[in-house]
Amino acid sequence: MSSDIVPQNAPLSPEQRQALQQFLSDLKPDQLMWVEGFVSGLRSGQGAPSGVVPQQAAKPVLTVLYGSESGNTESLADQAAKVASQRGFKPKVVNMADTSPAKLQSVDNLLVLVSTWGEGDPPETATDFYTAMMGDQAPRFENTNFSVLGLGDTSYEHFCKMGIDIDARLESLGGSRVYPRKDCDVDYDDDFAEWLKGSLSKLEEQLPDSAVSATATATVAAPAIKYSRKNPFPSPLKERVLLNGKGSSKETIHLEFDLSGSGLSYEAGDALAVVPHNAPDVVDALLTAAKLDGQTEVTLKDGTFLLHEALTRHLDITALSKPVISRYNEFAQSKDLDELVNDREKLNAYIEGREIIDLLEDYPAKELSAQGLAGILRKLPPRLYSIASSPKAHEEEVHLTVGVVRYESHGKTRKGVCSSYLADLIDEGGNADIFVTPNKHFKPPANPDTPIIMVGPGTGIAPFRAFIEERAATGANGKNWLLFGDQHYLTDFLYQTEWQNYLKDGVLTRLDLAFSRDQAEKVYVQDRMRENAAELYKWIEDGAYFYVCGDASRMAHDVDRALHEIIAEQGGLDEEAAAARVKQLKDDKRYLRDVY
Repeated sequence: MSSDIVPQNAPLSPEQRQALQQFLSDLKPDQLMWVEGFVSGLRSGQGAPSGVVPQQAAKPVLTVLYGSESGNTESLADQAAKVASQRGFKPKVVNMADTSPAKLQSVDNLLVLVSTWGEGDPPETATDFYTAMMGDQAPRFENTNFSVLGLGDTSYEHFCKMGIDIDARLESLGGSRVYPRKDCDVDYDDDFAEWLKGSLSKLEEQLPDSAVSATATATVAAPAIKYSRKNPFPSPLKERVLLNGKGSSKETIHLEFDLSGSGLSYEAGDALAVVPHNAPDVVDALLTAAKLDGQTEVTLKDGTFLLHEALTRHLDITALSKPVISRYNEFAQSKDLDELVNDREKLNAYIEGREIIDLLEDYPAKELSAQGLAGILRKLPPRLYSIASSPKAHEEEVHLTVGVVRYESHGKTRKGVCSSYLADLIDEGGNADIFVTPNKHFKPPANPDTPIIMVGPGTGIAPFRAFIEERAATGANGKNWLLFGDQHYLTDFLYQTEWQNYLKDGVLTRLDLAFSRDQAEKVYVQDRMRENAAELYKWIEDGAYFYVCGDASRMAHDVDRALHEIIAEQGGLDEEAAAARVKQLKDDKRYLRDVY
């Protein structure tokens, strides 16, 4: 049991509190239930007749299992537990990273919340759980009542695949689904609330009448945070700096936002969500393609707006996906689109590099109204960025490192919705709507003496700037090794002066750089890892944490492969043993990734 069973403000003397704390800590669950009944009998004046103690009905245990990549699912799991507790359950929140299907076999009541990452993959920390759940050795769940909620993004082909897979697998292993699975897009608040209310009500129906207190059956919302995902903070932009030098092919900006008066707090390793606006030229082009008047009113879930405002502030007008195409074809009535959405290869080939405006131009709809256009579009989702500052170094501020996306595709100039919003549409002093998304699993070590190795090419440098600021501010003694890479030393060495000063002051122990285009043969961070294999292995053997941040599609994979090779070579291990060693680092929370 935890060390704070008896609250500090309990009406007891320090000696009584200490004695009670020790007594309760030693009890087993059945003994604790006996004591609960005994105390209940004393309070009712009935005493304890003949050794038989009247007992309060134990609260039914509800396991809330989550698998999260960016923290959204974890946050929802915490909300679900609060509401379940208010309805008379005894909730237990469990991370898939910290359990296994075998450990959940005896669970009676189970809510599962899981996100789908990338192209139909489990969250990184949930990979082992998912593999075991889908494997031949998965246990049976005959005595488990369950319901599943999946988080996903309809712009990806395998929308909510993890929720779909786990829901089906629980049923095939004998579990009883008490409420239908809910698949949520990026605008998930209402769907989550509906699913949670329905799931808890159905779970209550499976319990004995006395199991859930009749006085606790009303759903009570979790206490609202002043500024949060549902109520972002309008934060003034204090400063924006272009980090790349003249002649660079990249556009990377450093942004500093003011948090004064917001009550928002964050830690190194967390992410900041920005709610963007669509660019005026992109909105106008879409209106032209749709042949619609931006001053026409449309009704959305959040209210009634002029179409131009709805397209600017509320709706995703660029991301092309199968659901968008299917909804649009209700108006276009195109046989070619029918064939397209039913041919995966052709659909993926068409979507690649195109946006919604291309759909409207390639397959014009004769009867598309303003309300009809709004109806085919999903809510404009916030974008998450790894925070590039420590609150201990920058009080009432939060910093970001953002790569601005601009490119040509299919004869049109394109740009990233949020990165171009931050680069082009907000003046210094202007506000951007933001909120903090905690990342509990990507943090500097709690022990300040622990060494860390940070691999962060490009904008992957962001959280490691926060880590170093944190360690410098707290006087941490642990060694710090940074591996950074980009295209050119002269134009793309992000935060160059800061890193060189940290190196000079001894805060940064090692700095290894990989500028891929400064020589004939490209050099990347994984190459620097291999060049320093012996030293890197020694750091790991000495207890170092190994962090990776940045591109998931190639860089993170290449770094992971290099790490496997180094551990095999330096440790004298075969491939299987090296893989087991890397897995142990992950299990020990010493190999941590923040990739996108």
